[in-house]
Amino acid sequence: MSSDTVLVIGGGPAGLEAARAVAGLGHEAILVERRQRLGGTPDSAGYSAFALDPRPAQEVLEVARQAVLTQPLVQLHLETEVKSFAGEPGDFKVTLERADGSTADVSCGAAIIATGFDHFDPGRETQAYGYYEYEDVITLVDAERMLAAKHFVRPSTGKPPEQVCFIQCVGSRDRRIGNEYCSKVCCGVASKEASEIRELVPDCRVFIFYIDMRMYGFWEDRIYWKAQEQHHVNFVRGIVTEVISKGDRLLVKGEDTTMNRPMEVAMDMVILSVGMVPSAGTQAIGKLLGVAQDKHGFISPTANALDTVSTSVPGVYVAGAAAGPKDLDDSVSMAGSAAVKAVSFLRQGSMAAAAR
Repeated sequence: MSSDTVLVIGGGPAGLEAARAVAGLGHEAILVERRQRLGGTPDSAGYSAFALDPRPAQEVLEVARQAVLTQPLVQLHLETEVKSFAGEPGDFKVTLERADGSTADVSCGAAIIATGFDHFDPGRETQAYGYYEYEDVITLVDAERMLAAKHFVRPSTGKPPEQVCFIQCVGSRDRRIGNEYCSKVCCGVASKEASEIRELVPDCRVFIFYIDMRMYGFWEDRIYWKAQEQHHVNFVRGIVTEVISKGDRLLVKGEDTTMNRPMEVAMDMVILSVGMVPSAGTQAIGKLLGVAQDKHGFISPTANALDTVSTSVPGVYVAGAAAGPKDLDDSVSMAGSAAVKAVSFLRQGSMAAAAR
């Protein structure tokens, strides 16, 4: 027997928008989130702000949360994971397991995977940048938490830094570790954070060491040029090969590829621009639902540029960074598309059943 319900797996920005959109189209959505709270990685990682939205990240997320929490057609399951998924398109049987070990069986006609991403662990393959060795080597995520708290200081001293640098493409565009792809958002996020640092600590000099800056759409003029011209962030085209301790500072070694010469620069803090990798939840759900995944573990949409959300299993769709690196705009747009596809799939099934 077919079901008119859509299962949404993941309560981050994409999952929230997918559930809201499904309900807005008049169908019940079952939203499953393994954490205690909705908001996904931007919430759990304590983001300060999204790239093109000046509002605090929590303010943006709260709008999305309330749109779901006040929607009677959304059935919410927090601290819950999908443990089994069987049946056929239009009539899937799902077992949910709560944190206390109890289970619940539900039915759905379609499903949307919105299980998001993890940040790359800069100590996964190499310690060239000293992330686990030096207290003043941090990641974009660590910096976001400081910026959200409006308190940007050196972890080792608790004092404002005088000189800070970002190292781009950590965990992205790197064939040695198998992440050949660009993570899309890191250049924009680093530029945004660099501007925020300059606002909080006006006397701090900020550098961004990059292979090449990858800005797209409005990121170019709203973030990149603003960082240079308004906040005087220094962009240096170069490759950093090593970060070592020298006295009470960090020595950044590498090559200035514009000038074709070696470089050694002393910094108070080094911020690693870590990329996106598929979350453990994305990889596990992909296997459980039997959908195709690419070699990195992201869910593979199987159609073409005109359909970016359908997977290899009819009735199962994907949204957001579960399908690969995405910014907030892309994730929300993709979630809306996935919701429309899922509801359309259910309605086509209902019409076919009525015609029989």
